[in-house]
Amino acid sequence: MHTKAFPYVGLLGFLWGTNLVVMRVGVGQFDPMVFVGIRLLLASLAFVVVYTFSGRRLIPTDRKLWLYATFLGVISTAIPMTAIVSSLTFQSSGVTALLITTAPAYITVAAHFFLPDEKMNLRKVLGVLLALAGAAIIVLRGESGLPDVAKGSPIGYGLVIAAMLFETAGIILIRQRMQQFSSFDVTAVRLTVAGLTVMPIAILLRGFDLSQVTGSGWFSLVYAAFVGAFAAQMLAFNITKRFGATAFSLTSYVIPVVAAVIGVLWLNETITIWMVLGMVLIGGGILLINARRSVRLMPNP
Repeated sequence: MHTKAFPYVGLLGFLWGTNLVVMRVGVGQFDPMVFVGIRLLLASLAFVVVYTFSGRRLIPTDRKLWLYATFLGVISTAIPMTAIVSSLTFQSSGVTALLITTAPAYITVAAHFFLPDEKMNLRKVLGVLLALAGAAIIVLRGESGLPDVAKGSPIGYGLVIAAMLFETAGIILIRQRMQQFSSFDVTAVRLTVAGLTVMPIAILLRGFDLSQVTGSGWFSLVYAAFVGAFAAQMLAFNITKRFGATAFSLTSYVIPVVAAVIGVLWLNETITIWMVLGMVLIGGGILLINARRSVRLMPNP
């Protein structure tokens, strides 16, 4: 991997890490489901603009792409994104980021059963166990990362873990059925479908009262949509295309550090020795899992 990749990897990790912090600001003013619905629709509009004004891209018409991307939009975008944003009402962005970082462990286990070329070996088993041990420390210690919450909620932890399981299903589908499709097209369709799925349900179940949203709330929404979703995704495409999946996988080490540090500086979140220990174990586990790996294992925050 070329050293020129490092600034791009650092920037992507910064964008996705700060995205979690900024979204925690938003969920203090928006209903989480409404926030996710608007964010997804705004991000999908950005993709529409690219299709409209770029002479090199056309809106995809392949039926299989739309079928599979629709599945991804509901199962591995709408559901996990709603779960992750909702988890921020129970715990800090740093804790959520750490639990998200364990995603490669779940994906590695699922890949062993569903992908013939991704069988487990001793290195991967040790990596999975190490990463899950790091997550277990955070959960069993009840870390919330919040100064005014003595013990984290099992609901918050469960939402992130559930999100990673749904995301895992999507990644397995991509590896099995969608390798021939453009990542840009798939992402555009899945975000659009996810937005059109979440928004009506949010209005039906939660209503659409935005009267209490302040400037910081709107900033959070715009940042999460156009920077955290659209711009970061475009950068991820660029990194993977120019430097490969190994370079892309390095973002998984940057995201929790950025989220934890920015959360402390901006939102007065806390970092404990147990969170640091969990971070080290998770990072070590992911390092073992990703060694000599050529496939993408990190889901988008």
